[in-house]
Amino acid sequence: MEGEIEKKSQQEQKKQKEYITQEELSLHNKPGDLWISIQGKVYNVTDWAKEHPGGDVPILSLAGQDVTDAFIAYHPGTAWSYLDKFFTGYHLKDFKVSEVSRDYRNLASQFSKHGLFDKKNHVTSFTFLSVSVMFLVVIYGVLWCQSVWAHLGSGMMLGLLWMQSAYVGHDSGHYVVMTNKGFNKLAQIVAGNCLTGISIAWWKWTHNAHHIACNSLDHDPDLQHMPVFAVSSRFFNSITSRFYGRELKFDSLARFLISYQHWTFYPVMCIARINLYVQTFLLLFSTKRSVPDRALNIIGILVFWTWFPLLVSCLPNCGERIMFVLASFAVCSIQHIQFCLNHFAANVYLGKPSGNDWFEKQTSGTLDISCVTWMDWFFGGLQFQLEHHLFPRLPRCQLRQISPLVQALCKKHNLPYRSLSFWEANRWTIRTLRKAALQARDLTNPAPQNLLWEAVNTHG
Repeated sequence: MEGEIEKKSQQEQKKQKEYITQEELSLHNKPGDLWISIQGKVYNVTDWAKEHPGGDVPILSLAGQDVTDAFIAYHPGTAWSYLDKFFTGYHLKDFKVSEVSRDYRNLASQFSKHGLFDKKNHVTSFTFLSVSVMFLVVIYGVLWCQSVWAHLGSGMMLGLLWMQSAYVGHDSGHYVVMTNKGFNKLAQIVAGNCLTGISIAWWKWTHNAHHIACNSLDHDPDLQHMPVFAVSSRFFNSITSRFYGRELKFDSLARFLISYQHWTFYPVMCIARINLYVQTFLLLFSTKRSVPDRALNIIGILVFWTWFPLLVSCLPNCGERIMFVLASFAVCSIQHIQFCLNHFAANVYLGKPSGNDWFEKQTSGTLDISCVTWMDWFFGGLQFQLEHHLFPRLPRCQLRQISPLVQALCKKHNLPYRSLSFWEANRWTIRTLRKAALQARDLTNPAPQNLLWEAVNTHG
């Protein structure tokens, strides 16, 4: 009798639920009207988008869809309790979970039960210690050594310091690496703004968009390098960047530069930090965007632009100063190259990211770089790029451990898992750039011409 009553009660509750279709949900995908679905329940996050710690870009990109997998990837278990206040009262009528998503969620649940998201193994402490030692060595080499070779070595050491400090900034942007959120924010500002001169606010803005829209030509800012680079001929249609809100013009200048991008790739990477400095200033002093902790970020940047020029000015002559800066930039360019290797040669697509194929999009748009265990510190764990994209809150010291499980899941669902050596990944990237370069040289492909282009290419 009790069983029948309980069954009847459940049926009545089910009847009382209000449902909307996926098509109806998809209509709520514009600024001022942002709805999402998580595990079949529909939430109105219009007002929350302005306060969202990860910025409004992820919500704007995924609004109007079920975002369960992305929510699991980016939020700890404590975040679920905050959802109730956004609940619309609606459930998704045609809600289904694919086999891939079900396996992905089970894997994330296993990692959580085993405490892998909390086991950080003091990586940040050791990295900060190594960065401190390197900083002292750089200062000693510049101030107390007279040899030009010591100054060259100091510049190279500074480049390595920037790489390691950037990894701390990256980690602290994805999860709490310190004892509490206050110290974590301090770690972000010190590791990012003060030591590298690159704003953590700028990094969060672009990096979150990259993770959500991995290798989308019009939504992922990490692929939008026109007019200097183009990883796909689709850029030749002058597509509009949904991230920057402007057209990525393929004009005569872009055609010329892209035609030789497989030759200019490494030289450009050596001075790529200049662009990051410029992007930092453009964001922090922008009047159009709301920047979290703007004042704190600006103070951190001022710290960098105080100590770095002073340090360079202590070198004996202009030649050695230029050498020092170029050496630091060149060494740090290895990191910039690494980030390109992880994505430039992977699959790309055009359009908004879809919450329904989260796992598939991440596997399609990333490449791993294989290396021996003792080199994990050099790559900051990000050689396991797919593992990081699937589980961005997982501490880097756990990525090698879970790699076989991710490989097995990819194999089960016939999805790509590509792990290349550093040199092979370089070959793949150059091959991708060369393919697009040769397509750009095709004069039958219409684009505005100029005398310089015609003079260089008339005779091939």
